[in-house]
Amino acid sequence: MVRKPRVVVGLSGGVDSAVSAWLLKQQGYDVVAIFMKNWEDDDDSEYCSSNEDFVDAAAVADVIGIEIEHVNFAAEYKDRVFAEFLREYQAGRTPNPDVLCNAEIKFKAFLDHAMRLGAEKIATGHYARVRWCPANPGEPGGPDQEPHATACGSARVRERAGRFELLKGLDDSKDQSYFLHRLDQAQLARTLFPVGELRKTEVRRLAAEIGLPNAKKKDSTGICFIGERPFREFLNRYIQKEPGPIKDPKGRVIGRHVGLSFYTLGQRQGLGIGGIKEKGAQRGGGEHAPWFVARKDVAKNTLWVVQGHDHPWLLSQALDADDVSWTAGEPPAPGAYGAKTRYRQADAACTLSSAAGGFRLEFEEPQWAVTPGQSAVLYDGEVCLGGGVISAAVAAAVEPALGG
Repeated sequence: MVRKPRVVVGLSGGVDSAVSAWLLKQQGYDVVAIFMKNWEDDDDSEYCSSNEDFVDAAAVADVIGIEIEHVNFAAEYKDRVFAEFLREYQAGRTPNPDVLCNAEIKFKAFLDHAMRLGAEKIATGHYARVRWCPANPGEPGGPDQEPHATACGSARVRERAGRFELLKGLDDSKDQSYFLHRLDQAQLARTLFPVGELRKTEVRRLAAEIGLPNAKKKDSTGICFIGERPFREFLNRYIQKEPGPIKDPKGRVIGRHVGLSFYTLGQRQGLGIGGIKEKGAQRGGGEHAPWFVARKDVAKNTLWVVQGHDHPWLLSQALDADDVSWTAGEPPAPGAYGAKTRYRQADAACTLSSAAGGFRLEFEEPQWAVTPGQSAVLYDGEVCLGGGVISAAVAAAVEPALGG
C-alpha cells in the first residue's frame, strides 16, 4: 500500500474546511489541522471573533480525531495584506484583500509553516480544483497524482503541458478560483481542495451525516476583520476623511461625499442624494432614477455620479491590468478567452492582448462598473489562467467631458 503523505489542513471553524479535513482522513492521509488567526485588533467585538471560530474548529478536530494547532499570522497579515489594502483605498481604488490574503497568507505563510511541520501537502476548504497536466499522456504527476489517459485541457492548455492547472470548483455557485488566481506552480503542486469536486449541498449533507458540530453553521461573509460591521465605520478608523463635492455629469454639485476612499464604482446605497428634476420634466420621468458612483477624481477630490444602472459612464468596453500573475508562470497566448472583473460574475467573452506592464482585455459586450483595484481574472473554459489588478477601464462609448 502506497503511503499517503502528511497533509496540514487549514481549519477555519466553517463547514467547508471541516468536511475537507474529514475527507482527507477518510482517504488515508496523515492529517494535521491548523487554525489561522489573521486579525487581532478588536477581535473580541460583536462583528468578528476568531475565538468562537477556534472553538468550532477544535470541536471539529476532536470529532474527526486529528490534532489542531492555533497559529497567529496577524503580524504577517498586517504587513503583507492590510497595509496594501489601506494604500489602495487611499489612492482611490477598491482592492480585494481576499485575493492578496490567499497569495500571501494562506498559501505562503501557512504553507511555509506546514512544511516546517513535515507536511507534503496543504489543504483548504476552497471550492476549486488542481489538476496535473502531464507532458505525455499516461505520465504520472508525482506523489498522489493518478496517470492521465489523455492530455488535459484545450489545445492551448496542451501547449502548457507538464504543469499544474487551477480549475473552477464543480459547484458554479460556489466556485472560488477567482480568489485563488495568483497561486503559482509551486503552490499548486502542494495544494489540495477536497470539496472542489462537490456541491455545497453535498458538503452540508456530509457534515450532518458525520455529526460535525458546525454542520449548520452559517457561511462567513466577507473578510474576517470587517465582518458584518458597517464598512465606512471600519475604514474611518484608519483613513482620514476628506469631504468633497458630489457632481452629476453636467457638473452640478448635488451633494457632499465624506471621502473618496469610502465609495466604490457602481455603488448605489449610502450616497445621501435624491433625484434632480429638470425644469419642465414630467412626473415619473427618468429624473427619479437611482444614482450610481461612476467616477472618482482623486486630484480634485470629486465624486461623479450618474442616474440609471445602464448609464454609459458605468459601461466599459475594455480594461488594462497590471501586477499580473499567471498560474503557468508565463502569460497565455493572445486570443479569445473568458474573464471575470468581479466575483460571482459569469465569464465574459473577451480578447487578450499584451500591454505595457500587463495586459488588455477587450470585451464582446460592455462590462458594468469595471473597478480599478479589483482583479481581472482570465479563464480558458474551466481552467483559471491567472490575472492582474485592474488599473484602468476603457469607456464603452465616447463620453462627454466632465462638467465643472
